[in-house]
Amino acid sequence: MAGEIVAGLAAHSLALISDAAHMLTDAASIALVLVTARLAARPPAGGYTYGLKRTEIMSAQANGITLVLLAAWLCYTAIRRLLSPHAVAGGTVLGVALAGVAVNVAATLLIARASGRGHSSHKAHSGHKAPSRLSGLSGLSGQGPPQNLNVAGAFKHILTDIYAFAATAVAGLIIVLTGFVRADAIATLVVVVLMLHAGAGLIKDSGRIFLEAAPAGLDPAAVGAAMAARRNVTEVHDLHIWEITSGLPAASAHVLVAPGEDCHAVRADLEAFLSLQYGITHATLQVDHAALRVSRPPGPGGPGGPGGPDPAQHCDDAHGPAYRPADQS
Repeated sequence: MAGEIVAGLAAHSLALISDAAHMLTDAASIALVLVTARLAARPPAGGYTYGLKRTEIMSAQANGITLVLLAAWLCYTAIRRLLSPHAVAGGTVLGVALAGVAVNVAATLLIARASGRGHSSHKAHSGHKAPSRLSGLSGLSGQGPPQNLNVAGAFKHILTDIYAFAATAVAGLIIVLTGFVRADAIATLVVVVLMLHAGAGLIKDSGRIFLEAAPAGLDPAAVGAAMAARRNVTEVHDLHIWEITSGLPAASAHVLVAPGEDCHAVRADLEAFLSLQYGITHATLQVDHAALRVSRPPGPGGPGGPGGPDPAQHCDDAHGPAYRPADQS
């Protein structure tokens, strides 16, 4: 990084300086990966009933914010260079950029291998089998994308570096062949676009977890309807689905069972169903027998609607919609 900064200053190349700045954030992100991975591996203790697994998400969000802020500064500087170009040593830009591509390809392979080992360890501890939803990342080692949002942050940093160095190398070649020095600022804007794309994705994904939204691609209404369609289930309400950390979804719900049926058997069936069908292995289900309804307030699909029990007899303040088998017909 220091050598690239020196080369960038000597060659008057904003593209090389932007690559060096981005590599600095890479180093910081990898350090955060190492630190937070150790913290997340600690068992739950005291008031931290889930352990420190979300430190990984904090790290991922920090990586995303850093990328966006750095991209904003580089965009401003690149536009100034477009309006008032400086002389750039194209040969130096080309040589340093090609060396940067080689270094970052090696770093990407190391991160991909580390991610594969970390995911195997995570499955061994949690038993979770749900696939990663970070399918937009492509591992270069053949082991697939990182399954951990924190590792994915570092992975995105380095992949962005590869593309950025490639754009810088092209800019250097253009300057050498044609003398078009604005190619350096244009290459910097390419880096800016890549950084914004990677940073915004990390902020969005980590934000969903902090806000306890359902995992991307998982529809809670579909899950609730599927649960209500299981045998002897008369209603599902207070359904909540969230992620403890990336790749570790959890769910809770209040389930009403037909009078006289085995509540424990229904609970076991639903837990197995959620695990097999949706990869939700951490499910907390409150199961009660449905009471015979005394009144039938109006409103299809609402509490106490036609064909279902009255949840008010079980929950004073039910959250969200109620799902019943009659709704599926």
